[in-house]
Amino acid sequence: MALGIPMFEAWGMTETCGLSTANSSEGFKPGTIGRPAGYNEVRIDPDTQEILVRGKNVFRGYLNQPEKTAETIDPEGWLHTGDIGSVDGDGFFRITDRMKDIIITAGGKNVTPSEWENELKFSPYVTDAVVIGDKRRYLVCLIMIDLETVEKFAQDNDIPFSNYASLTRAEEVRKLIQMEVDHVNDKFARVEQIKKFFLIDVQLTAEDEELTPTMKLKRKLVERKYAAQIDAMYEDQ
Repeated sequence: MALGIPMFEAWGMTETCGLSTANSSEGFKPGTIGRPAGYNEVRIDPDTQEILVRGKNVFRGYLNQPEKTAETIDPEGWLHTGDIGSVDGDGFFRITDRMKDIIITAGGKNVTPSEWENELKFSPYVTDAVVIGDKRRYLVCLIMIDLETVEKFAQDNDIPFSNYASLTRAEEVRKLIQMEVDHVNDKFARVEQIKKFFLIDVQLTAEDEELTPTMKLKRKLVERKYAAQIDAMYEDQ
């Protein structure tokens, strides 16, 4: 938009046969998915915070899968999208996470990991992060550092290193990332704060199974692959 090209965020699913919400020239808020389209209703479930959609655009069901259809569309016709979100006083909706990714700590607190992860990814030293903590006493995080910026930091501060792995093991680099983690923690309630982190010591590429084609860490796969490192972050508690 700064270049003079109007761009408006919108949202929809295959099950809604196109857009359900959209920003427009008549009203928009960057970072939101806009207001509901006129042909459907959109609301937030008060108990789960899930985004629900109802209207003539909502599909009738999955072919030959009545049980799955019943799980997705309730008796009142509301489509359960699986997206967690919120709506502001002006009617603009925002997506915060997927229900399947919500973390419920051992203390019963619901945590939206993507909110914390997205904040950390604003750091120039971080490429991606995955928050862990389902059924655990506190949250920890797996972090993938940005090679270019961290390498420059090391060179500017005379920190010896030989490769990507040695960068992740350098105490000065760990302190740098700790500062970034602390900065993000300040924005969240105590239950949502990261107590410990582990720097992934392998420089991953799109060829690696841990990453999606858009270079994002696959949450479930990474959690399984680094299970030992995750468990170690809880051992001394």
